[in-house]
Amino acid sequence: MLKTMTKGFVFAVSMTLAAQASADFKPLEGDPKTVNFGIISTESTSNLKEQWLPLLADMEKSIGLPVKPFFAPDYAGIIEGMRFGKVHVAWFGNKSGMEAVDRSGAEVFAQQVGIDGKQGYYSYVITHKDSGLKNLKDLLKCDKSLDFGIGDPNSTSGFLVPSYYVFAQNGVDPKTCFKPVRNSNHETNFMATANKQVDAAANNSEQWVRSHNKVPEQAKNVRVIWKSPLIPSDPITYRKDLSKDLKARIQGFFLTYGRAGSPDQVASAKKILAGMQLSPFVASNNTQLYPIRQLALFKDKLKVEKSKMAAAEKAEKVKMIEAKLMTLDVLAKNVSK
Repeated sequence: MLKTMTKGFVFAVSMTLAAQASADFKPLEGDPKTVNFGIISTESTSNLKEQWLPLLADMEKSIGLPVKPFFAPDYAGIIEGMRFGKVHVAWFGNKSGMEAVDRSGAEVFAQQVGIDGKQGYYSYVITHKDSGLKNLKDLLKCDKSLDFGIGDPNSTSGFLVPSYYVFAQNGVDPKTCFKPVRNSNHETNFMATANKQVDAAANNSEQWVRSHNKVPEQAKNVRVIWKSPLIPSDPITYRKDLSKDLKARIQGFFLTYGRAGSPDQVASAKKILAGMQLSPFVASNNTQLYPIRQLALFKDKLKVEKSKMAAAEKAEKVKMIEAKLMTLDVLAKNVSK
């Protein structure tokens, strides 16, 4: 892949990627008196409140400032909220976290860890147990006879991962393959599948566990017909222009939660985390987004290669995408050393 590219050009592309993270967001005039915590809409607001409010109450005590949840009907609402200073700290998926870093002045500082200790999860394609769909070949017959539920456009497991692995790699355009393609959150897609409102839908391993715990009778009607490669666990972010002191307090809370304090405090925190299907958080940074950036670029490359644009224009666009991919590959290898 562009083996003859000069180090100077690699550096230039790298600086272009880094510059994205400094563009297009409204700087804060100082630390907020109340910290607004953005929570992406993977489920109903009532379910998300049940999971997150106990943790935010403990965060409030730890950092010495009021902490309020910030909800929006879609992922873009949290990204834009952070961009305009209405959200100061947020839980994102990797795709929406990437958008927030590039457009909203976000900075990754911690990463979720699953209750099983794994720093990753899986995207699924699910169907009703009686649907007759056994695999992707059955799903991708593309005669517009099937309804498909996909995730929010800024969802990693609900949109980006299936868009690349299920559709792009198989040369399929969902809009021409299915009857309607409906965008919904993970919980809605799961219930729509269980109730035969869609023939199949994108989902993930985390929602699978939550739905089996909350609605076990309906969950019995759902099965998985496709599982993705491992996806990095979700990032926790804050605005990069918060003061060093406030950043330290926020990160300190997340990295010690469920680890430090009295035995009762540790037990209480671990119980709250378990209710979120989590173990204690680990430190992270923007480099955890490299694999997602690569995935998005691979998807763009496939789209360009299959397009009807002029050959010269197509070659130039592919060259630029490959340059970015090479840069990310170099950066990722340096991080892993």
